[in-house]
Amino acid sequence: MKSAGASELDNFYPIKPGCQDDVPKTRFKPRAGKTLSARRWHASFTQDGQLDIAKVLRRIQRGGIHPSIKGVVWEFLLGCYDPNSTFEERDQLKESRRKQYEKWKAECQRMVPVIGSGKFITTSIIGEDGLPIDKRFPTSDKRMLQWMQTLHQIGLDVNRTDRTLVFYENEANQAKLWDVLSVYAWLEAEIGYVQGMNDICSPMVILLENEADSFWCFERAMRRMRQNFKVTASSMGVQSQLGTLSQIMKAVDPKLHQHLEELDGGEYLFAFRMLMVLFRREFSFADTLYLWELMWAMEYNPNLFSLYEEPEAATRGDPAVKDKQLKQYGKFERKNVQTGNMEENNALAVFLVASILELKNRRILKEAKGVDDVVQILGDITGSIDARKACTEALKLQKKYLSKAKKP
Repeated sequence: MKSAGASELDNFYPIKPGCQDDVPKTRFKPRAGKTLSARRWHASFTQDGQLDIAKVLRRIQRGGIHPSIKGVVWEFLLGCYDPNSTFEERDQLKESRRKQYEKWKAECQRMVPVIGSGKFITTSIIGEDGLPIDKRFPTSDKRMLQWMQTLHQIGLDVNRTDRTLVFYENEANQAKLWDVLSVYAWLEAEIGYVQGMNDICSPMVILLENEADSFWCFERAMRRMRQNFKVTASSMGVQSQLGTLSQIMKAVDPKLHQHLEELDGGEYLFAFRMLMVLFRREFSFADTLYLWELMWAMEYNPNLFSLYEEPEAATRGDPAVKDKQLKQYGKFERKNVQTGNMEENNALAVFLVASILELKNRRILKEAKGVDDVVQILGDITGSIDARKACTEALKLQKKYLSKAKKP
């Protein structure tokens, strides 16, 4: 695999002419011998299709994934497929999932015919009386009305999603994103649609040509993040991660924690967006993909597939896991398993935010007189952080935190 510069990445995710200055600079470049190439990826399978996941994780953690194979590798990282399955088993599963998605989509289309038409809506289809404006679709079903009410909001967000990319100049591609989010919102009535999901879903729609495959990849990503998007009358799910961030900072940097606590009451709300949309605003599009795959490789758990397919079949990890099995865990998750640290909100993203705070430690202590100052200081990192270095620092902080958390 030849080393690729920004120009090659532009072939994969071309930016609209005139928008070059609006996007953060891309730092990721595939590197021969470090980045997972198409050749190495194909060589990681046995003849019947089992994947040597430990070898793949090592390579991704060193240098990410070449753009030509990102989508298919992400499906494994997110637990869509079991690395121990065969080519034939995966083909069957893919086929049955595609049929299932088409069934759900057809169900949504019967309620709102725009779905699946290559178009999408940005104005409400529900009137002030709380009922559909189009009288051909009368319904008083509460769940259905609630869902219909969100469709134009999804459309408005789709219009704003990654609009510097040439990909979304095509309305059919925007409609594909709208369809996936609309079907998901119908199925996941408890969460529905929350702003920010569009930013998580967009890369899947771009990387995977088949809409159903994009849906399942997004659905798996959301299983990891759905708590962040859970809204109740009193709180937003991401607040539990902010609470964990506060605990980490208190342990690893009490002085900075004290300062931040005085500025915003210890809520750490300035980190809300970073955790909600996984640093989409802090990195260029290509760098975001690189960051995500590094994180997912580091958090990889070999039980992921069975966790999703048979929820009762596995737990997040077992401290008694043998050394050979430990190699199939990502670096971050391996450390959690070894130390028995199985807290749910203890995600690598939280340690990433902590590492960024540490990076800006001096400036925050010296210059921040209020939360707005913290936001501004953190805003300066846009386009200037190396994703791999950030992940390396996050792993160091995890180690430091776990050693301090052990002490009475």
